[in-house]
Amino acid sequence: MTDAVSPSAPRTVVHTVNVEFGDCDPARIVWFPNFFRWIDAASRHFFVGCGLPPWHETEATLGIIGTPLVDTHARFVQTASYGDVLQIHVHIAEWRSKSFVQRYRIERARADGPADLIMECDEVRIFAARREGEATAIRAVPIPQALREMCQ
Repeated sequence: MTDAVSPSAPRTVVHTVNVEFGDCDPARIVWFPNFFRWIDAASRHFFVGCGLPPWHETEATLGIIGTPLVDTHARFVQTASYGDVLQIHVHIAEWRSKSFVQRYRIERARADGPADLIMECDEVRIFAARREGEATAIRAVPIPQALREMCQ
């Protein structure tokens, strides 16, 4: 799902998560690593929503194997618990030559009023390719203009 705010606003994709009992700790609060798991999934859903093919296809055509995380900063505002429906709003806040800042805003959907802000997070990611001669090593590559345009 894509939110269209205005022509100058960045393209935003919303990924929905239903919080399950097993996502929570004994205090019934979402265990914090689950937020990062959901954010990682929302990152990929963002690219799918922008029309990018699966990473195995971009590896075959462009040599790009994905967008690994190189830095993150999160701010937790409220707790979430099982039964909550969370909406993760994702957009690219900044494009750099070989990296980009992906911004997330996690909100709890409410039927009786405005959504509650649960968490905000910025991640710096790179477009990565395999390093020649090293099967498990990667390197940052310049972001193809066509991919940038698809995500704006």
